[in-house]
Amino acid sequence: VRLQVQNVEKPLYRGTFHCFQSIIKQESAFGLYKGIGSPMMGLTFINALVFGVQGNTLRALGKDTPLNQFLAGSAAGAIQCVICCPMELAKTRMQLQGTGEYKLKTKNYKNSLDCLVKIYQKEGLRGINRGMVSTFIRETPSFGFYFLTYDCMTRYLGCEAEDSYVIPKLLFSGGMSGIVSWLSTYPMDVIKSRLQADGIGGVTQYNGILDCVRKSYHEEGWRVFTRGLTSTLLRAFPVNAATFATVTVFLMYMKSEDNLPECEPGSVIHQPSSL
Repeated sequence: VRLQVQNVEKPLYRGTFHCFQSIIKQESAFGLYKGIGSPMMGLTFINALVFGVQGNTLRALGKDTPLNQFLAGSAAGAIQCVICCPMELAKTRMQLQGTGEYKLKTKNYKNSLDCLVKIYQKEGLRGINRGMVSTFIRETPSFGFYFLTYDCMTRYLGCEAEDSYVIPKLLFSGGMSGIVSWLSTYPMDVIKSRLQADGIGGVTQYNGILDCVRKSYHEEGWRVFTRGLTSTLLRAFPVNAATFATVTVFLMYMKSEDNLPECEPGSVIHQPSSL
C-alpha cells in the first residue's frame, strides 16, 4: 500500500526491501502490523463466502469445466466485495497513519473498527464503500483465475489422497494460484489503493477510476501500475498456499470421516480421482 500511493516527486521508499527496513527503523516492528485488525475481522467471513459460493456455483453450473471453474470463482470474487472493500479501506487508512513516526503524535484512528465508524460518521455508507467499483473490477476476474489455476495445477500434478506428496503439491498449487490471480488484475489494485487513500488530510486528487488512471499514468508512466508488485507476490504465494491446502485437506478429512459428497473446493472436488 505504501509503495502504491507514495508521492512520486518525494518518494519515501526505493523498493520493497527498503520499505521493509524503513518501517522497522522508523516505526519499530509493530509498524509492519498496522491495520492487522481489519483483516483479522474480515478474512474469516471472506474465505467462508468465497469457498462456499464457488462450490455451490460450480454445482449449479453442472459440469466441471475450465470455463465453469472461472465463472464460479468470478461469482465468489464478486460477492465477497461487500466485505472486502470496507475491510481494505480500513486497512489502507491504518497502514498510512503515522508514516515514518516511531511514536504517533496524533492518531486519527485508534483501530480498524474506529476507522470505519469515523468514516461512516463523516461520509456515510458511500464513504465506507469507497473504492467498491475498483474492488469489484479487481476481484471478479481475479478469483476466476484463482480457482481456474488451482484446478489446472492440481490436475496436472495429479493430486491424489493416497499420494505421499499430496500436501506439497497442494501448497504449490495454491501458491501459484495466488500469484496468477494477483498478476491478472494487479494494475486495478494500485488504482483501488490510491482511491481508498485519497482524501487523507482533507485533500482529494481523483474524481473516479478513469481520472485516477489518467493522472497516475500522466505523472508516473506505465510503471505506476506495477508499484508494490514484488511485495504482493512475496505475500501471495505463502498465504494462498496455506489457504488452499488447509481448506482442501480439511474437506478431504471431513469426506473420509462422514462420507460427505460434493464438499471440496475448486478442482479437487469434481476430479475423477480419489480426491
